[in-house]
Amino acid sequence: MARSEMESPCIQICVMDAQSGLCAGCGRTLAEIAAWSTFAPAERRRIMALLPERQRAAPSKGHAAFSSAAGD
Repeated sequence: MARSEMESPCIQICVMDAQSGLCAGCGRTLAEIAAWSTFAPAERRRIMALLPERQRAAPSKGHAAFSSAAGD
């Protein structure tokens, strides 16, 4: 990662799941995504540590919401 790049869990699958309120790609909330660039690196890492559990618990697991949103 270049020095100017910011840590991010974004995987370019940006679809918000209406039921969980989480992005189907990365597991962040809309508020977290909107404020991501304002967070200190420690706060970004704290949130990223929560994402795997959020995605496991979400009703629409991972990319399933993306597939249905794309009409597949």
